[in-house]
Amino acid sequence: MVIDVDSIVRVVFAALLFPTIFQGFLLGIAWGADDDLWMMLLKRIVLLLPVLGIIASCWLTIPSVLTVIFRQKRREFVTALFVTWWDLGKAIVAFWGGMIKFVLNLLWAIVGLVKIIIVGIWSLIQEIFVLPFRVMRNAGQSVVSSPVPWIAVVLTIFWCLIEALIFTYVVSPLVIDTLSNITGEQLSMNVLRIPLFIFLFFVVLGSYAVLSNFVTAVKSRKIPSIITISVIEFVVLFVEVIFLYREFVDSLVPWFAQYSQGFELGVYWTIAIACLAWFGVRSISWFLFASHGTPTILSVIQGRGTGAPMTAEQATNHAALVSSEFMAKLKEEAYWVKIKGDELLAAFMLPPLEIVAATLNFGALLLNGRHLFQLPFKNFEALLSAKALLTESAPKQGATQEA
Repeated sequence: MVIDVDSIVRVVFAALLFPTIFQGFLLGIAWGADDDLWMMLLKRIVLLLPVLGIIASCWLTIPSVLTVIFRQKRREFVTALFVTWWDLGKAIVAFWGGMIKFVLNLLWAIVGLVKIIIVGIWSLIQEIFVLPFRVMRNAGQSVVSSPVPWIAVVLTIFWCLIEALIFTYVVSPLVIDTLSNITGEQLSMNVLRIPLFIFLFFVVLGSYAVLSNFVTAVKSRKIPSIITISVIEFVVLFVEVIFLYREFVDSLVPWFAQYSQGFELGVYWTIAIACLAWFGVRSISWFLFASHGTPTILSVIQGRGTGAPMTAEQATNHAALVSSEFMAKLKEEAYWVKIKGDELLAAFMLPPLEIVAATLNFGALLLNGRHLFQLPFKNFEALLSAKALLTESAPKQGATQEA
């Protein structure tokens, strides 16, 4: 019997190099160079990675089978080799199914994202519409709970504006006549009223400041201060009565004359009525709000501030311009976007990585006699880092060398 050595060698080499029989055909199909563009892209996406994984696994299986001759625990090794092929098959099927899952998750994520955008825009419109009312509520709560008498401050400034406005219209003709006689030119009333209004506003506000200092001096019982401020207050009274309230009383003379015959109001009665008007206006406004508002205004003007630090609750109320429901909904939607993003990333990356990991398991099985990855991957935590992979493989390598 003649043994054909060449035939046996050819059979052995054919068995050892069997991937060369089909790898060119499979790569040609997976590459799809002669197909249309859309078909070529589809083949490369769907088939190229599984084909490369199968071919690489075949080449790694050949030396693994050859090492069975001198390996210990051959049965466990062969079983592990079959399990590795089983993992590769599951990874390929999971890769194709993962594409469908990724597309479905992507569509669902887009629908959810559009819903979030629509609901978010609607909620933002509601928040913008409600914002002025919320600001007013926070301001009201701050005013009510604040130790600073803001209502008195606002009423004091408002009263000074009203009084300055009234006296501007009352005194404007006298001021225009006086300045026209001095300059020899006829001045425009509209041009003069604005600076006159500002001047009278500070005059009225200064009158309340003098009155506030007078009351403070009386409470402290400092006789020199009381005398000094009394003189200043008398001068203020004289200036306001002669130049402001007197003109106000003169403007009421036609009304008095309408209901009496031969009515004449002398200078003394005019000044007396003007003094009573000044005293009545100052008393009413002082006891109602100016006694509390004027010291705060003076403190701010002098740079000492209000002297009332803002509490944590008030700071929270000032900052809470957006409702807690809107912020909670925003955090909930942000958490949903994060979770959905992780799911999409996992659906996109894990299936192809499983094919790569199944292929690498062939190499790990050949070198270490054990799998490097545990398939299938459930999440990203199952993907070990390079350092962890070296740690996992090092003990086995040491044990193999000892054996």
